[in-house]
Amino acid sequence: MKQVNENLLRERWRKIRSITLSGIFVNIFLMTAKIFFGILIKSSALIADGFHSLSDLATDFLVLVGTRVSNRPPDDAHPYGHKRFETLATQMMGLILLVVGFGFIWKASAAVFRGEENFPGGMMLTVAGISVIVKEILFFLTRKISRETHSTALYANAWHHRSDSLSSGAVLIGGVASLLGWGYADQVATIVVGLMIIGVAGKILYEGLIEITEHAADKESLEKVHKILAEEQDVTDWHALRTRKVGGELFIDLHLLVNPEISVRDGHVICERVEARIEKELKKPVNVLIHIEPQEEK
Repeated sequence: MKQVNENLLRERWRKIRSITLSGIFVNIFLMTAKIFFGILIKSSALIADGFHSLSDLATDFLVLVGTRVSNRPPDDAHPYGHKRFETLATQMMGLILLVVGFGFIWKASAAVFRGEENFPGGMMLTVAGISVIVKEILFFLTRKISRETHSTALYANAWHHRSDSLSSGAVLIGGVASLLGWGYADQVATIVVGLMIIGVAGKILYEGLIEITEHAADKESLEKVHKILAEEQDVTDWHALRTRKVGGELFIDLHLLVNPEISVRDGHVICERVEARIEKELKKPVNVLIHIEPQEEK
């Protein structure tokens, strides 16, 4: 069972690393293009979008470090593993997004207050349009892998890609409005980008808080566990089912009631079979602790 879990964790890390490295290369390209052309055409929205891509790059590295550390095996100092490091990385990403969002809103609002108009031109549309397409592709791919690996950090990073796509979309709309003669379109687009980023940050921080507070497994996983226990003929009853999600791993504690006449060896076989079925059905790293009790006659 331990070897199976280790293999799952290694495969999980391989998938996370592969998609995150792809995101790093994409973000380096987009960040450079947005900031360079933003300075060239004097577009605050495009420069802000470039720094959003820079924050994407920072969170890519947070995902790599956080998930790498979280995949380390348990040791004397961390007998339950290092999964909370992934949760910590997720919360750090949320905080970075929150600061970035408020920073953009402050800067753009100050520009509007000073009466600064801006007409960036057509280049803004080209750069923002490319960013929307590339980031949407990266969002769907990253979200797909995050669901396969059950990684909260990677899922947060997927939405970071989506927030970059949405912010580039706002820049795109602002570029069109500026071409039509509205001088504050660039600043308004920047404010919209900031609000989007804050919204995503709030979602990420809330989900991380749910995990830190030892929230139970999702409804679908619990239903699968209940179904397995109901189908086990050697299990006469069960109780004290407790679950909690830590990083990409699900911890399950459970008491099984069995025939009091069976041997210790037979009880152990029942435990292993139940553990194997739970792991197979849930298709994720699972840590199951089962306590065997004799079924008392009523």
